[in-house]
Amino acid sequence: MVLPEIGESRLKDRKQGKGRERQQADRNRHGGKGGFATGAGSARGRGGERRQQAAAIAGLPVQVGDRVDVEIIGLTHEGEGVGRVEGYTLFVRGAVPGDRVRAEVSSVGKSFGRARLAELLEASADRIAAPCAIYELCGGCQLQHWDYAAQLRWKRQLVADNLARIGKLPVAMGDVELAATDTSDASADSVGPPPATRPPVLVHPTIGMDEPWRYRNKAQVPIGMSASVEGGLIGGFFEQGSHDIVDMDVCLIQQEPNEETVRVVKRIARSLGWSSYDRGTGRGLLRHVVVRHAEATGERMVVLITNGRDLPHEDELVALVREQVPGVASICQNVNTSRASIVFGDETRVLWGRDVIYDEIGDIRFAISARSFFQVNPQQTERLYGAALKYAALTGGETVIDAYCGIGTITLFLARHARRVYGVEIVPEAIEDARRNASLNGIANADFAVGAAEDVLPRWQAGGVSPDVIVVDPPRKGCDPRLLDTMLQLRPQRIVYVSCNPSTLARDLRVLEDGGYRRVEAQPVDMFPHTGHVECVIGMQRIDT
Repeated sequence: MVLPEIGESRLKDRKQGKGRERQQADRNRHGGKGGFATGAGSARGRGGERRQQAAAIAGLPVQVGDRVDVEIIGLTHEGEGVGRVEGYTLFVRGAVPGDRVRAEVSSVGKSFGRARLAELLEASADRIAAPCAIYELCGGCQLQHWDYAAQLRWKRQLVADNLARIGKLPVAMGDVELAATDTSDASADSVGPPPATRPPVLVHPTIGMDEPWRYRNKAQVPIGMSASVEGGLIGGFFEQGSHDIVDMDVCLIQQEPNEETVRVVKRIARSLGWSSYDRGTGRGLLRHVVVRHAEATGERMVVLITNGRDLPHEDELVALVREQVPGVASICQNVNTSRASIVFGDETRVLWGRDVIYDEIGDIRFAISARSFFQVNPQQTERLYGAALKYAALTGGETVIDAYCGIGTITLFLARHARRVYGVEIVPEAIEDARRNASLNGIANADFAVGAAEDVLPRWQAGGVSPDVIVVDPPRKGCDPRLLDTMLQLRPQRIVYVSCNPSTLARDLRVLEDGGYRRVEAQPVDMFPHTGHVECVIGMQRIDT
């Protein structure tokens, strides 16, 4: 029903002044970027363009429109199969390692090209039939056609490969050890041992789900119109590679209460004669429907994102939603009149009920508002935070700083095990939520501040705060270089790094390694089954402790 948000759905890109909608745009990009020449159809039908492309990129073994047989030997972080033709790399959407495919080239660049899977010549032993009926259209999942055990193995390997290739760190996975791929640019100022003598990072098997379906507690559904549907209004997902909306009522990674809520809201909107927002004209009413389901309490929230404040038949809408949505505790309207492709506007008003619903992670209760970031996979979130707590190795007497703290999820999880915790976040609304959640749980040993962590941490230090442990949970782009410098100046005994992007994790770990820390362990966690994304928790220890 809704595309999983990269890295999940994190507040993280909002922290950097970007909306999660931009993540959605990233997911839906298709070909034709970064100097690519793109095209479709046969080579014969595009002769002029082909000749121009060949002149621009001479010597390539393939051109747009060619059909080539390819052995798939790997997978990109976006879930595309990787193959080679005479040494030239092709990314093949829909292919998995072990496949032999006939692929039609759709774009070429100097270093790599992209192709569509035209024919499956020989299937991988790990290839399965995707259970979702519209899997090939939807851009939300990339790996439903791959056995789940293979997905978990690949996500572990993805973390290990990035640590070795980008971080230039030795890596061990059980009996297998990967050497750092290059140590020539090791910092001359490195405090730790030379790379060749550093102990390897132990990358544990990925923590997966026992039942990797129906895990998402939030659905974010774009709304459109279709003449083929009675009442016209539809809502579902963006078709892969486009902003065309395909109506959908079932999504196998959504919790079923969310499916039910969206079906009800679409039916009510049709009955009230509401129009959908038109991106081209900027007219129309309903842009998105966002629904949440709190698994611990059973409460549901409905958020209607509209192009303007006027809501026709508002009272009737509220009455119908209350009558037809079990457990609904909050009905809100968010007003977004921007022509930009962002989901939420600045104004949210409560139409009925509370402005929040309540959910839990472990024994911590959270108030979740319409625009709050809250992890979408509650079962795996508890495992992720459990790994962070393990690597923090708290005994009850420590001072902990949580950089990029969001609404305080990790901060409050750690507060029960530390003397004092400090959370910093650049988004003011998130800090308001964090303070409210601390109060909700009777946690008095947590302090929160608004600002960039690299600016706030030195102020705390000047005020006498000396952290024993620093936890970072940055956006996909990783830690700000100034924050890494600040952490090295503060010299905590331990650093816990929670990452949603193995490549920037590897880059930042190298800086921390050269600054006097060693990796203890790496624990991948599968927060988003059937997608190309993986979370990872790293424990680091200062080498002189």
